[in-house]
Amino acid sequence: MNVLLLYPEFPDTFWSFKHALSFVGKRASLPPLGLLTVAAMLPRTWSLRLVDLNVGKLRDRDLDWADCAFIGAMVVQREATHRVVNRCKAAGLRIVAGGPLFESEHEQFEAVDHFVLNEAEATLPDFLRDLAQGCARRRYTSTTFPDLHTSPRPRWDLLDFRRYGNMAVQFSRGCPFDCEFCNVTALFGRRSRIKSSDQVLAELDGLYAQGWRGDVFFVDDNFIGKTSFLKTDLLPALIRWRQGKRGNTFFTEASINLADDPELMDRMVEAGFTRVFVGIETPDEQSLSECSKIQNKNRDLLADVRRMQQAGLQVQGGFIVGFDHDGPGIFQRQIDFIQKSGIVTAMVGMLQAPPGTRLFARLKGVGRLRGASSGDNVDGTTNIVPVMGVDALVRGYRTILDHIYSPKAYYARIRTFLREYEAPRVRGRLQLSHILALFRSFYRLGILGRERVEYWKLMLWTPFRRPRLIPEAVVLSIYGYHFRKVYERHVAGALNRH
Repeated sequence: MNVLLLYPEFPDTFWSFKHALSFVGKRASLPPLGLLTVAAMLPRTWSLRLVDLNVGKLRDRDLDWADCAFIGAMVVQREATHRVVNRCKAAGLRIVAGGPLFESEHEQFEAVDHFVLNEAEATLPDFLRDLAQGCARRRYTSTTFPDLHTSPRPRWDLLDFRRYGNMAVQFSRGCPFDCEFCNVTALFGRRSRIKSSDQVLAELDGLYAQGWRGDVFFVDDNFIGKTSFLKTDLLPALIRWRQGKRGNTFFTEASINLADDPELMDRMVEAGFTRVFVGIETPDEQSLSECSKIQNKNRDLLADVRRMQQAGLQVQGGFIVGFDHDGPGIFQRQIDFIQKSGIVTAMVGMLQAPPGTRLFARLKGVGRLRGASSGDNVDGTTNIVPVMGVDALVRGYRTILDHIYSPKAYYARIRTFLREYEAPRVRGRLQLSHILALFRSFYRLGILGRERVEYWKLMLWTPFRRPRLIPEAVVLSIYGYHFRKVYERHVAGALNRH
């Protein structure tokens, strides 16, 4: 069987880094790790061809070659997925679909022949068996959470590495916390299931053998769900693995309680972790209680962020407005917190209620839902009826964005961060694309950009105050260019439609 593995295009979002990637000549931030893992579970007698529409085009000759299309997608890829499904259907292909989008919206895709839902390790074998016997059902689901020790190494050989800014591996699934607005526990459970260190190292070896020397994202829902295993097993193994190697720094997602464990942070930094995304959400204690973000309560969140930065971890933060307990003052409080914290990459979104979450069930029960969530945290939309009213929420949200991504505030935040940040012990490998990005930043930001005054102030400040952090200053300046493009072109349009 000839099989197309299709990954629909992402819209231009906060995390797409589309405008930043243009500085280094890349097309997409990350490869489709789920599809690459599924590919490793398919029969070896099948011929596979990956088409990631974020880095290339789906050609007619691809469709003519194929017998079947496997499509994986997230909710934010909804519109692009409909286009891909319709094109495959018109070409007469058998269509198999899986991923978070189809978990909640499979009924909207009548043209799909088979849905293989939940985690592929649990449902794909049954589908493949039935397909071989000619009796494949339309829908395969599972209520079990599979042991990740059975998860295969992704098929890195299917990728064109030149197109991507980062690579991805997965160590664990699930999260011990149960935030009301988050669907992670509904999809993957509250128990962190982990791979062995040997599995993780084998995946990294595969990337290294393919010549990859760039950053690697550990895509875990919460990397520190199994702290003892990290300290005694995985992190020591990663430290040993990188001996004699150059490049391959890591970044991941974790909960705020990482700040409570200096030993864990130190070992992560020694292993090569340089960045961590943390869900801060809000400085308001009542709103934290409302959404069951118990791990963030009764803490000095600014001090927590500072400890991580001083340990050598750049904190990227998620923030939300629109909780029931949010009052008129929340918008300025969010601005103040973000600026004081030095969280340069601050993803601020209006509260959304994804299907499968406790928030969705609660608001549906009282008639406060208004359509489907977009899957894009920062597109200026919400599918809930907020207590403060939609107009007030939209105005306040716009106020936050206009401030924190204005050049003056953004570059001030970079300097705040650089003052606190401990320079990385492990550096990525310098590549030609990095040098090109530097010169492109001189031109796009320093000459053409409306941020040029703030850009050159930073470029003059950093060599004298934090010379070892010049690479970080350049990268964060380029990130700011992307964030402003996203907010100005897309979010502003959505806000103006309210």
